[in-house]
Amino acid sequence: MNIVVPMAGMGKRMRPHTLTVPKPLIPIAGKPIVQRLVEDIAALCSESIDEIAFIIGDFGDEVEAQLLQVAESLGAKGKICYQEEPLGTAHAILCAGDTLNGPTIVAFADTLFRADFKLDTRKDGVLWVKQIPNPQQFGVVVTDDQGNITEFVEKPEEFVSDLAMIGIYFFGRGEVLREECQWLIDNDVIKGGEYQLPDALRNMTQKGMSFAPGEVSDWMDCGNKNATVETNGRILGYIQDTEETIAKNAQVENSVVIEPCYIGEGAVIRNSVIGPRVSVGAGTVIENSRLSDAVVQNHSTVRGAVLENSMVGHHAHFEAKPLQLSISDYSTQGK
Repeated sequence: MNIVVPMAGMGKRMRPHTLTVPKPLIPIAGKPIVQRLVEDIAALCSESIDEIAFIIGDFGDEVEAQLLQVAESLGAKGKICYQEEPLGTAHAILCAGDTLNGPTIVAFADTLFRADFKLDTRKDGVLWVKQIPNPQQFGVVVTDDQGNITEFVEKPEEFVSDLAMIGIYFFGRGEVLREECQWLIDNDVIKGGEYQLPDALRNMTQKGMSFAPGEVSDWMDCGNKNATVETNGRILGYIQDTEETIAKNAQVENSVVIEPCYIGEGAVIRNSVIGPRVSVGAGTVIENSRLSDAVVQNHSTVRGAVLENSMVGHHAHFEAKPLQLSISDYSTQGK
């Protein structure tokens, strides 16, 4: 089994956090988004992962080394591929080259999920979907009476289905996907200036391939700050009984930790209340503060703060200052 992870986007909706770190490497409950994604996929597979190809832009040597380590942690060979122009999802997948061979999973690295089934690699393909109340905002699939996918519709104005594609796909023969993506480019089948994966999928079904929907129990977005903070809290809830969430060498002094929380290696929590749903990165110091629903990344400092629905990046320093103020009767501030 091979995994292809397109992740070359600039992550504009996550700025300023993506100015120095690609979005898929932002930590969720102590691990980069992309690492949690491929671990979740590996848990669905009955066979081992042979190769993981990461399709990136110019992210630098340090990021590339980190991605190769993610693959190695799953016993797989890591491969770095480059998408030099933002020409769409089908073009990005094609950049993975020879990795598109045999059983292959394509997973876009801005989403996490939970599913309670094992992948049947004998199928032509599986497209993971989630039933949602607002399908007009997403790409959806239409199925027939046997449950096979018959159509792919992008952001339907009128209701055709409520099964949204979450951006994770299995192909029994990755080489067929490669051929179809190449056909789009060779024939200049382009929409909105980009070569789109649903067009390749449509061609494959029209040629007789059968795709089944793989429904997930939870679909968690990491597309912007609010969604990422919410996803962090949901992941913490899932892992609190299966992963070590408070490092043994973390220092918690005169403080209260309200689970679920993650506290990384060497972190210091002093005179504070942390939680629920807070992740504190390695080497970070939190003093005299109250944090809930927050992500504070590595080697940062937060002092004298009350933070909720917040993200603090790596090597950041935030200290609330005492104020002098004069406010009138019936005034409201900070609502």
